[in-house]
Amino acid sequence: MQNRIENFGRTRWRRFAAMMVPATAVAGAILFGIANGAIAADITVSGKQFKISAQELDGQGFKQYGGVVKEKDGKIHPVALSEIGHADLTRMCQSVDASLPGLPVVLRIEAGGGSEPASADGLLIAMDSLEGDATFTRINIGRDASDLNPNALAGSFGQDAQKVNITKLRQVARYTTAGTFNLKGLKLAVHAFDDAKGKECF
Repeated sequence: MQNRIENFGRTRWRRFAAMMVPATAVAGAILFGIANGAIAADITVSGKQFKISAQELDGQGFKQYGGVVKEKDGKIHPVALSEIGHADLTRMCQSVDASLPGLPVVLRIEAGGGSEPASADGLLIAMDSLEGDATFTRINIGRDASDLNPNALAGSFGQDAQKVNITKLRQVARYTTAGTFNLKGLKLAVHAFDDAKGKECF
């Protein structure tokens, strides 16, 4: 039975893309108001997307449902919210295009490339997209989102799994928070001008 569940969970992530934030959930979340959303109303995002890649993400306690984040000017962005109780990330890379007019700049962070992976507890990610090869263990698709997080919109789409493993992970996100984030072998670099070319994670 376990093998059948794992085989069912193994899929290209793109097949789930249309299910992550269905139009009805997005509209409902915006009407519901960010003050009651999974991300507190006093958290505003910069409007800048950032990229995260990893050779492998191995997570325990996975939940996902639709939500919104907002910028200082009130602009709303529908997102897929993913919670992971504990995650290990091998060869993690995070980059953001911080360019100014006439000044190309990329900030890049790398971690978990040695004998120990980077790790996070109580991880919450607000993402626009995610790609990779995913295996879910004991996955439940189509749950009411409010049963996964009491602040999520009742009646909207959600899913959860006991475990998630994603290889060749590529993620575009707008916000990330964690209870703890351990970056083993941290490397941070600011790349500017010609050196900024090709320095984003993907």
